[in-house]
Amino acid sequence: MTQNTKDAVLKKPQGSFDKKEMKAAVTYGTQDLKIESVPVPEIKDNEVLIKVKACGICGTDPHIYNGHFPAPKPLIQGHEFAGEIVKIGSSVTSVSEGDRVTADINISCGNCYYCRTGQKLFCENITQLGVHINGAFAEYVKAPENNVYKLPEAMSWEEGAYIEPLACVIRGQERANVGMGDTVAIIGAGPMGLAHAIMAKLNGASKVILSEMNKTRLQKAKELGVDFVIDASETDPVQEVFNFTEGRGADVVFEVVGAIPTYQQALQMVRKGGTLVAYGAAPADKVMEIKPFDIFSKELTIVGSYAGTYGTWTKAIQLISSKRFNPKDIFSKTITLDQLEEGIKEADQNKDTIKILVNVNQD
Repeated sequence: MTQNTKDAVLKKPQGSFDKKEMKAAVTYGTQDLKIESVPVPEIKDNEVLIKVKACGICGTDPHIYNGHFPAPKPLIQGHEFAGEIVKIGSSVTSVSEGDRVTADINISCGNCYYCRTGQKLFCENITQLGVHINGAFAEYVKAPENNVYKLPEAMSWEEGAYIEPLACVIRGQERANVGMGDTVAIIGAGPMGLAHAIMAKLNGASKVILSEMNKTRLQKAKELGVDFVIDASETDPVQEVFNFTEGRGADVVFEVVGAIPTYQQALQMVRKGGTLVAYGAAPADKVMEIKPFDIFSKELTIVGSYAGTYGTWTKAIQLISSKRFNPKDIFSKTITLDQLEEGIKEADQNKDTIKILVNVNQD
């Protein structure tokens, strides 16, 4: 028997995937998560079925688990993932079985005002993997062909699972127009805050300042080359930013915590004519007082940044594959799907843990 004949015998033909059941982590309600066997998703003509290899725990996941974020139940969470296509719909042409991929979690209708004006992130009928519909804390997940991005062969599954959060960070940087010579202040040294610090440097910022209360995260920021690290548990971060900027304030301030007190700090840190980026997801029912005169007189630009979109996904893939951005600098630990509930609790409660990855379908 020739090698080609052996390969033909051993190779499973396309379209032969026939698994009916899979392991998944199903959230049934507030702090009610079960690992169980559920049906493998059935795909439509325009969809692909992906065998999940790795999936990150996002800051949104504890919110859903704890009942603080509106999401239907039961739900398979998880949206920061990478995996291998095992089945394609009849109309799919741009990807094939065996391709290594990730997927944009934002599934848009293509027909509403926002979709037709190139703003699919604001689609009036949007659904999100792992938030509104079943996601990737499972052995398999389905996604529309248009949402799928191929990954380079050399990229690890763990790196591929960080494409989604990095795409979000890149959009935030673009919304702020971070550029050469800027002084950038970041409030919060979680996985997103640290990623913003790295990206600000890549975008040409001459000075990056980061404010955080957790000692482990402060040390990680130092290791990543942040120019000025502020321990907000011991000193006034607003005053420190002014000390580092000759009394002006920062050109760009990213609030990456999502709390009213830190948003108030951000408004005070930004210089006249500067930009504040609302990146941290504050609770939807919380309000804060601001002085419109300060925005007017300082000519502040305030922008929101919600998620990655279009070109930011491609840029994230390029940055990681070229080794200009190394997600491993941010990862804390890897767990199994069976350990997910404890991992979500740890991500929520242990600030010494920065980023947790879930290993799925890997030996």
